Amino acid sequence: MSVAVVTDSTAYLPVELAGAHDLTVVPLSVVVNGVDGREGIDISTGQVARALTARRAAVTTSRPAPEQFVETYRRLLDGGATAVLSVHLSAELSGTVDAARIAAAEIGERVAVVDARSTGMGLGFPALAAGAAADRGADLDRVRQVALDTIDRTSTLFYVDTLEFLRKGGRITAASALLGTALSVKPILHVVGGAIVIREKVRTPSRGLARLVDLAVEAAADAEVDVAVHHFAAPERAAGLAEALTGRLGERLHDVYVTEIGAVVAAHAGPGLACVVVHRRP
Repeated sequence: MSVAVVTDSTAYLPVELAGAHDLTVVPLSVVVNGVDGREGIDISTGQVARALTARRAAVTTSRPAPEQFVETYRRLLDGGATAVLSVHLSAELSGTVDAARIAAAEIGERVAVVDARSTGMGLGFPALAAGAAADRGADLDRVRQVALDTIDRTSTLFYVDTLEFLRKGGRITAASALLGTALSVKPILHVVGGAIVIREKVRTPSRGLARLVDLAVEAAADAEVDVAVHHFAAPERAAGLAEALTGRLGERLHDVYVTEIGAVVAAHAGPGLACVVVHRRP
């Protein structure tokens, strides 16, 4: 048996990749008006969208309990896996990776945990690369290194109509949120060291999306790349981004995926989110 790879539900893997490399996905939870449910199982993105646009609606998120990870790791090891690599969204954005580390310490050295320092396909690309390495028979140290190398070659950029949802969820400071609301400024953000940071400010949504394409092309540099485009309740924006990136990157673009994000990130980003994740191939 090979190394088993575990990730969490915020990887938002495209449907065509969801079954690739036999990844095990542990769901985060979303609480909508007091009702707790697992992302992608009990709570949908549509439910979050409706809640965020309703008055006096309350939407929060929570990490998996360490016990969930302990059960998952033991099940995989008892099922014949030689070891487990567990790759999760940034510790700056969630306590998920901390819960995984607590569980790994209980199991022992056959489990390693990696902080992807991002979310969405910023997490998905490293998890998939680790799964591919495991399929090739790599040992735990090598599978872990493949994940880390992929993280270093992945950039996450996104546009939101407002920083208010990120501020409410504590994912960005109140001071940064004020910058985003002054004079109707539209923020372009990126993930740096696992944290969400304002990259630029523009005046209009159309300019924000055009600049998002420019920055994604810059992130690609001269490499051959895969690109993931995420959105929340904005399929037209995502389609436009995918088309523009396909034209700009040309033959250097190998795979492009377009997916709507799930309930957890939706709760913190708000409707209108458009995100581009660039994976520079080795």
